[in-house]
Amino acid sequence: MLETFHFSDLIAIIIVILSIALLAYFSWKTLITSNLFQKGVTLSQQEDYQGAEAVFREVIALNSTNDVVHLLLGDVLIKQGKLEEATQQYQDVIHRAPKKVDAYLRLANAFMRQEQKEEAITTLEQARDIFQAQRQSQKVEKIQQLLKQLKGNG
Repeated sequence: MLETFHFSDLIAIIIVILSIALLAYFSWKTLITSNLFQKGVTLSQQEDYQGAEAVFREVIALNSTNDVVHLLLGDVLIKQGKLEEATQQYQDVIHRAPKKVDAYLRLANAFMRQEQKEEAITTLEQARDIFQAQRQSQKVEKIQQLLKQLKGNG
């Protein structure tokens, strides 16, 4: 005996199909992003900084909120002498994730390379404050020593 097919059954089937399709899409996107990320890291390790830059930008186009990729992109930009672009990448990470201390340290390095000593000092002080809040006293001490050197040199 055939039961009647209800509209609500059709809706349920559509929802299940859409859910499976979304899951497949996001799985595919994650796989593509992961493979590209690894390719960028490999290119960077091989000192193909232009290639790594292109790949990291592609990863960012797929997932603009991945802070690690922004940091790595900044690193390969610095290796190419693109200091202003690197600085922007680090500042973007700080804006999105204000407690990501790696971004502050990299930003301070970029400022030093641009001979922007005051900005470097301010950024290192911010990194120090984050480390203090995280109770990482050894790292606080290292930054204190670096700040002392920077401030002592005029």
